[in-house]
Amino acid sequence: MKKTKRFNMYRKPNKPKWYLKIVEFVAAPFYLLFGNAHVKTDKAVKKLKGPYLILSTHASFMDFPMVVKGIMPRTTGWVMSVEEFRRGDWLMYGIGGMPKRKFTHDIVTAKHMLNYLHRQKHTVTLYPEARFEFAGINERLDGALGKFCKHAKVPVVMCKAYGNFINSPQWSKHPYRGIRQEAHMYVLLTPEEMADMTADEIQAKIEAAFEKDEYKWQAENGYHTKCKKRADGLYRILYKCPACGKEFQTKSEGIHLWCEACGAKWEMDTLSRLHGVNTDKGFSHIPDWYRWEREEVRKEVRAGKYRFEDEVRVEDYYSTQVGFVNAGTAKVVHDENGFTFEGIVDGKPFTLNKPVSSMYSVHVEYDFLKRGDCFDIATETTSYFMFLKNATNCLTKLHFATEELYDYLVRDKQ
Repeated sequence: MKKTKRFNMYRKPNKPKWYLKIVEFVAAPFYLLFGNAHVKTDKAVKKLKGPYLILSTHASFMDFPMVVKGIMPRTTGWVMSVEEFRRGDWLMYGIGGMPKRKFTHDIVTAKHMLNYLHRQKHTVTLYPEARFEFAGINERLDGALGKFCKHAKVPVVMCKAYGNFINSPQWSKHPYRGIRQEAHMYVLLTPEEMADMTADEIQAKIEAAFEKDEYKWQAENGYHTKCKKRADGLYRILYKCPACGKEFQTKSEGIHLWCEACGAKWEMDTLSRLHGVNTDKGFSHIPDWYRWEREEVRKEVRAGKYRFEDEVRVEDYYSTQVGFVNAGTAKVVHDENGFTFEGIVDGKPFTLNKPVSSMYSVHVEYDFLKRGDCFDIATETTSYFMFLKNATNCLTKLHFATEELYDYLVRDKQ
């Protein structure tokens, strides 16, 4: 590998470049037009004079043009995962990007955001779920968000979107389902309101604002999708069979989901509801199935029975110039001690432990960049992308287990 400096998390972000503003202003309306996407922005948002913080739900790429269109002619900086900078520093910093290592307790990104808001007097957009939603419902937020908002002392604007998940779910982004997408931007909190609230009260209001259920929204509004591959990839989040209890034996294709262990089969209708073909067991509402799986993992964790291990191919996101480096292999164990890795990386013995207390969640990617299922682990200097070598379809359970271990061993004891 050619010698080069690692990605610099401390580089100060800049306001969006004028020529990239033009690109955003031209491209965003076209994305919304051809995606049947619509944005409603309250007058109170348009009347805001100074910079503000936008908190947005996160379900697909459409989240970005929705925000751009919703605040035009104003622009915003963006908090984004560090690996997104592989597209080029000139572009990501050029649109006002601020790098973040997912699910870490570092404060460098928070400092960048405060600098952006207070010194550069510019709006910032944050996707606090820090990942695309998996089942059309809200995912966990960082518990320090309320504290940050109180400290920032700027208005907090909420952008809540529906339909963009159904149109392109994380577990099968293509083909698009062709469903209506819509977002609502409104003032969630003013500095005056937050001055009289505790950080916990602010956190609670933000978490309430993020509560959503896209499948319920779809059914209630009668938005049918005629996509004939609407169940493709659904097995990635519905990995446990409610008929026989086996894990990682589900498969899906077309409009069907089935269990290869017991043969139970379900069909997804045009409103994304599941119907048993040869079984009366299971769940009609996909989020109910998803929540049931989480509860099953919670039971394992609290009974002291949870443990995961596999071999991983380690890729190091080194820098924008170098990109991802195939660094070696390691054995991973995930249990009450957190994530523990042992192997050979960069030609040297490699040992890394990320204790439960250091990660309230984990970022997983299904077939990341078409190179396989992986999850990423951040250190102070880099982000390792761990590609599973043997385990099949276990990412969703790994995601649940990380959060349930944190709850049981950290949050519940605080």
